[in-house]
Amino acid sequence: MRAVRCADHRVSCIDVPEPRGDGVTIRIAAAGICGSDLHSMEVMPTPATLGHEFAGYLLDGRLVAIEPIAACGTCGPCRDGRPYHCRTGLQMLGGTHDGGMADMCIVPESTIVALPEAVQAKDSSLVEPLAVAVHAVRLAGNLRGLATAVIGGGTIGLCLVPSLQAVGVGAIDVLARHGHQIEAVARLGGRLGEFGRNKWDVVFDAVGTGESLAQAVKMCRPGGRIVLVGMYWDGTVPMPGMELMAKELLVIPSMMYGSAGTVRDFDLAAKLLADRSEIGPTLITHRFPLDAAAEAFAAARDRKSGAIKVVLEP
Repeated sequence: MRAVRCADHRVSCIDVPEPRGDGVTIRIAAAGICGSDLHSMEVMPTPATLGHEFAGYLLDGRLVAIEPIAACGTCGPCRDGRPYHCRTGLQMLGGTHDGGMADMCIVPESTIVALPEAVQAKDSSLVEPLAVAVHAVRLAGNLRGLATAVIGGGTIGLCLVPSLQAVGVGAIDVLARHGHQIEAVARLGGRLGEFGRNKWDVVFDAVGTGESLAQAVKMCRPGGRIVLVGMYWDGTVPMPGMELMAKELLVIPSMMYGSAGTVRDFDLAAKLLADRSEIGPTLITHRFPLDAAAEAFAAARDRKSGAIKVVLEP
């Protein structure tokens, strides 16, 4: 079968043996390219098949999404709904284990997420980034009646718009830079925001840089909250300590997805994708066949290409 692998900081679609072993076989329908895939390719290439944003078909034909954390399910953090803190270590499909940029993949049964019939196969890989946003919104706490802003018009920033709307947030200001991102904000029912000091009760940083963090602190009203959703790939970022302390802001880091009780963030994301048919065509801007993986990654990396989410379809 075909699989997308990375070698010498380049991706290519190669022939590999069909997967064997314990687990459930998934025939892949769609796999999205994440910013972390681009980062891994440049900094820490993995020998495993890429792709942690994916969905596909069970052998009986049912369409399912995959929550790509291979956790033990029994340790304290797993029982507490935080599989990303599993005491056995973070095991990721598409990272430490083969992922979904392939014709087929074998996954642990616990990672399978049933999808509503309204979810289209071509959009199904969006459940994963939506789950990231749903998780961040859940950790943010009660947001009703609060002035809310999102910094960043990439995939996660845009996924935050319907996720916030789903919990009753009305006007959502999104600070986006590029024209295609601004159009996407409007299609999702958000509004284009402009920087201002002390204007918002809650600010989501969906960029993940020292600059965006400093911007979030300035934008927040005293006593407000900052939710960190973008990945701080630079590692250490400067913290605007004086203003942060003077305003007594609550900083809430959000990592991946989990569950609250028996309700998984992935389940809520799947329902959101089913209920909002405009999410798929708004976020997915480019589609490539699996054999064109190199071209797909180039489009995802090129901000001038107008890409938001690039998807590979076997």
